Amino acid sequence: MAYYWFKAFHLIGIVVWFAGLFYLVRLFVYHAEASQQPEPAQTILKTQYEIMEKRLYNIITTPGMAVTVVMAIGLISTEPEILKSGWLHIKLAFVVLLLAYHFYCGRIMRQLAKGECQWTGQQFRALNEAPTVLLVVIVLLAVFKGSLPLDLTTWLIVALVISMAASIQLYAKKRRLDQEKLSSSQG
Repeated sequence: MAYYWFKAFHLIGIVVWFAGLFYLVRLFVYHAEASQQPEPAQTILKTQYEIMEKRLYNIITTPGMAVTVVMAIGLISTEPEILKSGWLHIKLAFVVLLLAYHFYCGRIMRQLAKGECQWTGQQFRALNEAPTVLLVVIVLLAVFKGSLPLDLTTWLIVALVISMAASIQLYAKKRRLDQEKLSSSQG
């Protein structure tokens, strides 16, 4: 029975953690783009985004990560023989990348608060795609375990990454053109 409790809370932790990561980097986009606003709007927006980022990271995202990791340890403790599975080692390698991404976001958050981050909204949009790719790979490994159809999966992941990158670029171009159109109509 413990296995099912660990698994349920592991899944809940994953949902909370990823929701936090996705929204956190979206806040970074808005934070970076606030620099384009005139004063006092710029200062007001940056202050508000800083508060939102800290609360999200400390109250939702990091606890979601902690629940995910602790429940994963609980799951492994109920079936220690799973540690011999090659697919789990690969999955854990991707989880380590996800943990690094999480703490890197914390670093960026602190840099934004100090006014030391030079990233653009466009760069943050690209960064926001990383957890999507990690989520897809981790879930596929968890579901398929040792029987992951690598050929099809590899191409699907490549297609997903390419389509996300293309979508980011198209959206950025549309926003830039809309902004130029708005500027020229006002000028």
